Amino acid sequence: MASNPTSDSTNGTKDSSNGTHEVAPSSIPRSIVGDQRKVALITGITGQDGSYLTECLLSKGYEVHGLIRRSSNFNTARLDHIYVDPHNSAKARMKLHYADLSDASSLRRWVDSILPDEVYNLAAQSHVAVSFEIPDYTADVVGTGALRLLEAVRLAPKPIRYYQAGSSEMFGSTPPPQSETSPFHPRSPYAAAKVAAHWYTVNYREAYDMFACNGILFNHESPRRGENFVTRKITRAVGRIKLGLQTKLFLGNLSAARDWGFAGDYVEAMWLMLQQDKPGDYVVATEESHTVEEFLQAAFGYAGLDWKDHVVIDERYFRPAEVDSLRGDSTKARSVLKWKPKVGFHDLVAMMVDNDLEIAKKEKVLVTAGYMNPQQQP
Repeated sequence: MASNPTSDSTNGTKDSSNGTHEVAPSSIPRSIVGDQRKVALITGITGQDGSYLTECLLSKGYEVHGLIRRSSNFNTARLDHIYVDPHNSAKARMKLHYADLSDASSLRRWVDSILPDEVYNLAAQSHVAVSFEIPDYTADVVGTGALRLLEAVRLAPKPIRYYQAGSSEMFGSTPPPQSETSPFHPRSPYAAAKVAAHWYTVNYREAYDMFACNGILFNHESPRRGENFVTRKITRAVGRIKLGLQTKLFLGNLSAARDWGFAGDYVEAMWLMLQQDKPGDYVVATEESHTVEEFLQAAFGYAGLDWKDHVVIDERYFRPAEVDSLRGDSTKARSVLKWKPKVGFHDLVAMMVDNDLEIAKKEKVLVTAGYMNPQQQP
């Protein structure tokens, strides 16, 4: 498990487990420590995209700083395999700091302290259905939070390139295919807040001549996807059903169609946007669309199961306003960024099912040993 991040203090950084220690070189301008490698700051670093982007940037020689929220539970599992204790300064090129998009002072402090070359704003309350339950919070973090970070970047004492994570959900009821010129018609508080963040980014680019880009990423999945998202919910259920730990899977709208790609491919597009001569907005997509039912068929079929034997429709999982079909037109990204997806739909599904079968095997051991209740799932 990754250690706690450092928090700012008057005389140094503070590690909650080891007390106060010296300010790390990462808190000092690079001109002082003589390190000329590029520096990136990522919000939402502990999420699916944040972890893949961190891997991508580290592989390119970057020093990576991540802002994470304070939590009573560790929330850094996706980073454990690349985490190095900050006391090992020779090897620790990823560092974590406490901040929140709802707290402008923390954003300004870390931007000014780290002075990154690039900022990637990936943090969000990103669950569409949950945004209907907590709309105020979603709007504050997703929409106004982006504005707070843009302002911190604008006021920094050096030019910083900024990436804003958009979403295909912004298109909502606009018919496919959707491109950079398609109108937005959001159908959820989350999507509406993302539209606000998108236009804040455009406004700051035009008003202050900032290098600020919007990446309008269509659905991107992986074994690191949160388990309350439909794709991962399905593949987790496949693993558990295959191992006899679960019998039923409850879902909502099976006819919703999405353009699903691999998150590891999409973070490369984020990075490419900030390497261009001019800033711009880009749709990132596979240009293929599949329904939830097709995803079920692929996932259950890969494991030798019939989804119809296990899936139950639950009205609670239908959204107040549905988005029927999303399929991106990524012509601009392919021509300007020279980007294209590497992992296809069926390979993506297989990757996720394989991962969740392994997790289910470990759970089976715990159940057999009496450490887990096999009736936790119906």
